[in-house]
Parts: sequence; structure tokens; C-alpha cells
Amino acid sequence: MTGPLIQARGLGRVYRLGGGDVHALRSIDVDIDAGDYVAVMGASGSGKSTFMNLLGALDSPTSGELVVAGELLADRDPDDLAAFRNRIIGFVFQQFNLLPRTTALDNVALPLLYRGWSVKQRRERALACLEQVGLADRTDHHPGQLSGGQQQRVAIARALAGKPTILLADEPTGALDTQTSADVMDIFDSLNAQGITIILVTHEDDVGAHARRRILFRDGQIVEDV
Repeated sequence: MTGPLIQARGLGRVYRLGGGDVHALRSIDVDIDAGDYVAVMGASGSGKSTFMNLLGALDSPTSGELVVAGELLADRDPDDLAAFRNRIIGFVFQQFNLLPRTTALDNVALPLLYRGWSVKQRRERALACLEQVGLADRTDHHPGQLSGGQQQRVAIARALAGKPTILLADEPTGALDTQTSADVMDIFDSLNAQGITIILVTHEDDVGAHARRRILFRDGQIVEDV
């Protein structure tokens, strides 16, 4: 693949509600290169989460063009987009989204089930990812037996399981205390140093300071990109 890893041109998203149209994004032009480390920031309703959802193929643009990892994300059926997400994107969310009655190991291995990996392959990869985030000794623990920081590390390991091209993190420290947040951000820093492209949505300046690039949204538009 040549050119930017992510390329948006005239990207727009309009939500049609009963009271009228809501323009969540307005003609966004932006490039993000492979290996970049980007903080997407802005107030609530600024468009940053909509932008993240479009990058992760969780939503579709109303207008414009979005190319991610060489693939045009437009007019594709849900199954095709799901396969794209599983292959290209790793997600980390604020509330962890772990299965409560499932061990850490099985939570991490779950995305690989949809790729048709064998039980042995899934287990080996999940163990490696848990070790990468410092939880090799918690493989048989359920989420309720783990601290918030440990749960987020399991979620990061799950995001890494499929060896994604892009890691998207939506307020990944929003449910964590200050020290635990710093520990989680150290993991993101290390992953980016290994070459993984990281894009994180945050409203916290200290979290955004970990990134090498900050994109600030306001009223559905990019007002700063430094």
C-alpha cells in the first residue's frame, strides 16, 4: 500500500432526526500515516466520536470518501464491514466491554474464533497478548476478579489479538484513576513504538499529551491539527 494509511476527503455525516438534520461532521479532509500516534480531541458533540466510528467502520459517511488501509469504506454490506474490522482494527473502549462470565484468556481469544483459528492457535496468541500487557498470571481470572486497570489491559490484549493495523481507543482512561491511567498510557506508548498506528479519542489533556499529533474538533470540523 502506498500513500496515507487513512485518507478522508470531504467526509461528512448527517443524522436525520425528527427535529431536523444534525451535521455531526462537515467536509473533513485529513490524512493519517502508518505508525502515527494521534489524539482526537474536542468537547462533547464536537464530532470526534463520529469521526472515530467512521474510521472503525462502525458507521458510514453520508458524504465524501474514506479510505482505510487501502480499502474504500463506502456502500459495503454489514458482513463485509465486520470482516474488515476484524482484520484491520483493534478497539479499546472506556468501559472495557469484557464478557463477565468468561476468563481473561477467553475474552482475548474471542476475536480469533471468527477468523477460524484453531483452539491451540487462539490460546497461544491470547497468552502472548496477555503477557505483552503484563497479565500472564491472570489468564484464568474473570473480569469481576480484576481491577479496572487490569480489565483495561485485558481489553487492550483482546484488541491486539488479531494483529491489527490500527488501534482505536475511545476514552481508554475515562474509568480509571490517575496512576492506573498513566500505566495504561505507557502500554499505548510502547505499542506505538513497536509500529502500531494508534488513534485515541480523549478529552483529557494529559492523555492527549502522549500522542505525537493532536486533532481538535469543534462543531463537526477540524479546527487544529498539530
